[in-house]
Amino acid sequence: MTVDTIPPIILTQLNYLLTHSPYSIKVEQMWSGSKPPGFLDRFTLLIPFCLDYIKWDVIYNAQFPLLPPDVIFGPEDESFRPYPVGREGELVAKNSLSDWNCKDPTRLLSLIHELRSLYMAYQKKRVGEVDDERLKFEINTMYSREGIEMYMSSGVDKPEEVKFAVPLLEMDLNKMVAGSTWRHQQKIYLQVIYPVSRKYLAMASAPRLKLISSPELKALFSIDEFRLPSWLEGMCMAEYLPTLEEMLESQIRDAVSSIEVRRKFITALAIPFGRPVEADPVFCRKATFLACSGVFTFLVHFTLPLQFPRQQPALMLQSSQHFHSGNAPIKSAILQDYPWSPRWDAAQMAERIFDYLVDECLNFKKHCNEVLVQQR
Repeated sequence: MTVDTIPPIILTQLNYLLTHSPYSIKVEQMWSGSKPPGFLDRFTLLIPFCLDYIKWDVIYNAQFPLLPPDVIFGPEDESFRPYPVGREGELVAKNSLSDWNCKDPTRLLSLIHELRSLYMAYQKKRVGEVDDERLKFEINTMYSREGIEMYMSSGVDKPEEVKFAVPLLEMDLNKMVAGSTWRHQQKIYLQVIYPVSRKYLAMASAPRLKLISSPELKALFSIDEFRLPSWLEGMCMAEYLPTLEEMLESQIRDAVSSIEVRRKFITALAIPFGRPVEADPVFCRKATFLACSGVFTFLVHFTLPLQFPRQQPALMLQSSQHFHSGNAPIKSAILQDYPWSPRWDAAQMAERIFDYLVDECLNFKKHCNEVLVQQR
């Protein structure tokens, strides 16, 4: 994004939207509406919705920046009319466009959030009108849950489907991790996809299910390694969700507890290696120590898996004295072939790794010298 080609009023509102929205809104592209091209006054926003993105074009006019922008929705949403229109094109109710103030940096944020809320109601209405008894039943059983988003997917070349994004767990994941710097509220969702069937089926098939979480949550908990409970014959969503949430909550609490286990291991490493040069203080997934063997000085990088101590840390050595021709430090391959048992206490784990590196660092030093010889 070239800042100096965006009108200041537009830039201020766009920056406020991107930095203050609770949703991870992105700008896909920007372009100029004038010929020849001048100021960048138009852009496409990627707005998270129902575990996917919807694309809306926001059209300002650089020649009249005091006016509110137009918003163009996707071609599949031609029937989406967020604001009812009265006589002679006048808007009936007060809204973010009729109450526009170009000098207020929050106005674009308010507009997009208002439109997203109206779009959510629009999609909910579309789904509610689908002539599918099973879908109607599932919707009725889930109405009491807050925050559910739904989306009606249809087209000429694809089957009709209804997608649900069901937020899971009432626990505040951000507060569970001490010292977390997560900017957005961390969430876990169950994506549920039902094919639309306009005829009665005696035994409907299971919906397609997938767990999706905020990207940052992978530092604490791996959604990909979580096994969804089985969908039993004749089951509905209201029966399935309590079992799923119980399993999830148990594993997340274990993941939070494992932070302290990793912290104790890093603390134990400081006994043979000395204080770490660098360490991850929140999730305790990484730590780096400075070590030496005679005059050979090197760094030891530790990467601790989420499944620690069941899975052992990955080690990598980095010379502080040997460099490739491009001035990049010489590093070893990932080392995991060393004595390890998850049943050892933290002090024994650290001691056995230290003993292993006493010999391994000599092999690494030899490797570094060989690399330098090859570069001559």
